[in-house]
Amino acid sequence: MSTHSNHPFHLVDYSPWPLTGAIGAMTTMSGLIQWFHQYNTSLFFLGNIITILTMYQWWRDITREGTFQGLHTFIVTLGLQWGMILFIVSEIFFFISFFWSFFHSSLSPTIELGMIWPPIGIISFNPFHIPLLNTAILLASGVTVTWTHHSLMENNHTQVTQSLFFTILLGIYFSILQAYEYIESPFTIADNIYGSTFFMATGFHGLHVLIGTTFLLICFFRHIFNHFSKIHHFGFEAAAWYWHFVDVVWLFLYISIYWWGG
Repeated sequence: MSTHSNHPFHLVDYSPWPLTGAIGAMTTMSGLIQWFHQYNTSLFFLGNIITILTMYQWWRDITREGTFQGLHTFIVTLGLQWGMILFIVSEIFFFISFFWSFFHSSLSPTIELGMIWPPIGIISFNPFHIPLLNTAILLASGVTVTWTHHSLMENNHTQVTQSLFFTILLGIYFSILQAYEYIESPFTIADNIYGSTFFMATGFHGLHVLIGTTFLLICFFRHIFNHFSKIHHFGFEAAAWYWHFVDVVWLFLYISIYWWGG
């Protein structure tokens, strides 16, 4: 059977990973429900294991296609770029729903909330403590990831290693501080609409930071194994775009929820 094709597109081989990914997502979601209602985490962790194994093997296959088999041509890469752009746009609208809920409640607080914002009984965070430090951390990580990109385009292997390592460290540091903030929080997600909107918005942002840090960590190992070149490194570009999106969302969260809303 000939492998020659008369088109520049990549028709992927049959793969089990979409099916195992769907099974992992369903198992994780079922495990979450079981955790909330029966306080049993076994199914949740099983779903996480299935999802992580699927991620590893699916990303391994895509890395092989783009790095060793040469299947990611210019046309294919252009399609991947547009796919990442549309994915980030969908994420923007995802966060818009949280901001919409927050401003709907905070601009016109109901009588049940005491007609003030934050509601009666809520002790909000000081925006100039950990939230300001986290803002500085994410802004610094935006600088280091841009440093990585420019070093990659200049084919400077050492600078890419250093700057990408710093970016990953900053992402981990942000997550640790946010976890500490949650532990010390004087209110919970069950404390009226303020707690709900605060933890939903900042919690999903924290999840995106963890996902972005994972992307960058995978890029770090791929860089160590010389998978990227100065003209062929879309895997890193996609991770960098995602990281900048996370940075911008945090700025809006900090200004609206921590500073103005607090």
